[in-house]
This record gives sequence, C-alpha cells and structure tokens, in this order.
Amino acid sequence: MIEARGLTKRYGDRTAVDDISFTVRPGAVTGFLGPNGAGKSTTMRMIVGLARPTEGSVTVAGHRYAELRSPLTTVGALLDAKAVHTGRTAYQHLLGLAASHGIPKRRVLEVIEQTGLDAVAGKRVKGFSLGMGQRLGIAAALLGDPQILILDEPVNGLDPEGVRWVRTFARFLASEGRTVFLSSHLMSEVALTADHVIVIGKGRILADAPVAELVAGAGRQAVRVRTDRAAELAELLARSGATIVSDEAGVLEIAGLEAGDIAASAVAAGIVLSELTPLTTSLEDAYMALTDDAVEYRTSAVPAEATR
Repeated sequence: MIEARGLTKRYGDRTAVDDISFTVRPGAVTGFLGPNGAGKSTTMRMIVGLARPTEGSVTVAGHRYAELRSPLTTVGALLDAKAVHTGRTAYQHLLGLAASHGIPKRRVLEVIEQTGLDAVAGKRVKGFSLGMGQRLGIAAALLGDPQILILDEPVNGLDPEGVRWVRTFARFLASEGRTVFLSSHLMSEVALTADHVIVIGKGRILADAPVAELVAGAGRQAVRVRTDRAAELAELLARSGATIVSDEAGVLEIAGLEAGDIAASAVAAGIVLSELTPLTTSLEDAYMALTDDAVEYRTSAVPAEATR
C-alpha cells in the first residue's frame, strides 16, 4: 500500500505538489493521470525518496522509502528508463542491482525472460531502442519480486505486443494482491488496465475514484438511433420523458431511456431501427473535462488544412 498525507513539494516560489492525500491499495491497478507539469513525476519521486517533501509524508508498506531495509524487494520502480550505465549490457546492469540486495542470478535470468530481453541481454545498453530501454527498466523494477510496483509511463516506446504485455502483466500482478501504481498519457490503455484512477492537475488532486465511477459521472449517457421514421419515433419517446437531439436526418440521440426501452417502444409502434447504439463517455472524455482548467502547456488550434 502507498499512503500520502498532506504531501507538498515546493521549488522556490513554485509549488509542484500542493497538499495532496491519497491511498493506493493492493489488489488493484491504480492509474495516475494528469497533464504535463501537473506534479505526477514529482509525486512518484517523493514516494521512492528521490525528492524530499516540503511538507507532509508518504509511505510504502507502512514505512518511508528511506527506512526500508531491502527496497528492491518491497518496491519496484520505473521512473527513468535512461538511468542506466550505457556501457554495460542489460545482463550486467540487472546483475549489479541483484548483487546489491543478495538476489540470486537465476532471478536475473527470470526477469530477462519475462520482459522479452533474451535476444539482447548480452548487448550494451547504449545500442538499445526506446522500447528495449523500457523493457530493461521494467525488468529492474521486477527484479526483487516486490509487492509494490511504481511505473512511470511504462508503455512509452513499446510496440503493440509490448503494450499488451504490460497491460496483461500489470493486471496479473494486481490479481496476486500486489499494489500497482502507474502513470500514462494513453487514456485508452489506462481504461483497459486500471481499476482505479487518481487525476492530478496543477499539483492538486482532481479526482480519486474507480474508473467506471469517474466515467459514469463525466457526462450524460445516450443512445444513438437510426430509422426512416425518426420524427415519429422522437414524438413517441418524448412522451416518456426522453431528451432527444437530432443533428442528422434519420438519426436521433436519445437521453433518459435505456436502449432496451427504446427498442421495445419502436417494436410496439412497428418502427424498424437500422441502428441502436448506446453512447457512453470514455475515460479520455472524463479526463479532458476534469483537467481542462489545469493544463499548463496548451497547444494552439489545429490548422484548418489538417482536418481536410
């Protein structure tokens, strides 16, 4: 378990993390989301003792990271995949980490196999692609078979097979009762991987909730219907209290009724539907709505030519 209480980090006049409190529980994958500059990396660095809180505290497994007698076997962390001596091979890098904690060589070979590094284990890290560097960072995080995993952008640079592997493996680790805390800018991946999300913006917690709850509360749910008798169906459903919008001939967007109720009403009236699609808010939609006022680095509008 990871517990933060009143966690604050200031750099001079700038407050990177502003009095945040949260708990990352075992048995679930918790996503950590936020715009660039929101305070995610600073928070993760404080968790593993690489940055000292200005105020407040954060503990892992009930202790400050600096108090852990065997850090690698308690917490595995991937914060910067480039933090490796580039003159060493992947095997040498992992063997050195293992030796610092009395971890046997067989475990080094196990994580090399787990992360798909078998073919490059004897090669110098300076020749690694971004994806291979990420795999090595994940291997190092797994080396001590820890109960807590902290992964900052773990799928960065990975190919589709690697992305799927990280997703599947994170969920497997959580199913074993471990604590998995990961950040990502890929909302689609977080939606598929995480059970719970913590959203941070401008150093403050904007949301701390299960993924399903966050998405459900982000906007109204609706059903898109396509039929040649759209006007007739709209009049019929309006009597049931539905809210109906139509921006295209023959297409209705209906809120306030379930898809099954709409279908039943259409069948009773002899109206044939060519489409009946429930529309739900995505995690990306929910995230964008939450962080709209917390984006520090905002891009300009897309040129009109780019949309043609």
